[in-house]
Amino acid sequence: MAWRSCSVLLRLTGEDVFRSSARGGSFQQRCGFRKVSKKPESKKVEEELDPPKLPESSEAVAPRRTPVAPLLAPQASPTSPRAFSRLVRPLIFTVGFTGCSFGAAAIWQYESLKSRVQSYFDELRADWLEKLRPQKRGDVRKEINQWWNSLSEGQRTVTGIIAVNFIVFLCWRVPSLQRSMIKYFTANPASKTLCSPMLLSTFSHFSFLHMAANMYVLWSFSSSAVSMLGREQFMAVYLSAGVVSSFASYVCKTTTGRFGPSLGASGAIMTVLAAVCTKMPEAKLAIIFLPMFSFTAANALKAIVAMDTAGVVLGWRFFDHAAHLGGALFGVWYILFGHELIWKNREPFVKMWHDLRTGGGPGGGNGSDGGTGAA
Repeated sequence: MAWRSCSVLLRLTGEDVFRSSARGGSFQQRCGFRKVSKKPESKKVEEELDPPKLPESSEAVAPRRTPVAPLLAPQASPTSPRAFSRLVRPLIFTVGFTGCSFGAAAIWQYESLKSRVQSYFDELRADWLEKLRPQKRGDVRKEINQWWNSLSEGQRTVTGIIAVNFIVFLCWRVPSLQRSMIKYFTANPASKTLCSPMLLSTFSHFSFLHMAANMYVLWSFSSSAVSMLGREQFMAVYLSAGVVSSFASYVCKTTTGRFGPSLGASGAIMTVLAAVCTKMPEAKLAIIFLPMFSFTAANALKAIVAMDTAGVVLGWRFFDHAAHLGGALFGVWYILFGHELIWKNREPFVKMWHDLRTGGGPGGGNGSDGGTGAA
């Protein structure tokens, strides 16, 4: 089984500088894009993946992974390579999960607004008690709180996502869990388990460098994305994007008959990247190692979409182009149309939730508009 990948490191600074660098690799992916494997020639379900030695490039030599890779068990192809009936359940799951994500985000925002006043008084009380309490030097909890408060809202929002990705990465290192990881944390339309891996695979990274690069990009864009959408809407978009990009990968693999497992957060991250570039098209971007060459975010997005479109049409196997393209197009669509169609029409749902919580009393429905979305 051959694994090939290509990636781009992206960073948006406070001066709207977008930094990116590209590297090529094998299964040991170096920078954040979703992996896709070719269909194995052998009929044996399990085969050991030992990453091949990478050739030296002008930038760096990717270190060869020494530990034995886990047994990645690609599923056998369905009887008919173009069995589109298998995509019905993933489609229903994609639509249903997206709706539930935005519904939960609306409720989350409603509850956050209700608790904001109470939190304000709690903070006043905590500050008053802190003044009465004798100060301790080297208090670890105090240092952690200071660090946490120094982060932007976007960075605090994605900290949980990064933690989940790290936990899943550690689970890949446990031999007894590898069969379950392959079954539930790799997305493959030829697998018997179709729906749950569409979400779980977006938190799954086998290579540490692959995970680190993806999380670096997410961390870099988090402040801009969350300030633009608000944390609740951002989480709904991010989770939905993971499922949408997986479904795009399913469609492409079923159409071409090239089945294989994919994993990685790149599809969801491409949505975040595309959303920021669409909302801030004039932001100046640059390649991370070539800061003297700058270009606009709009041009960068066009280049990424063009590359992934070419990859889908020409059948490139460097990485899962369909997942990247699906994520990028979803980000563009959401900024242009989705925010108006979905998020700004959440008021009836929030009012229904308010009436449910208050026993259907009069005067409900307030607090549905938290001012966290783009205008």
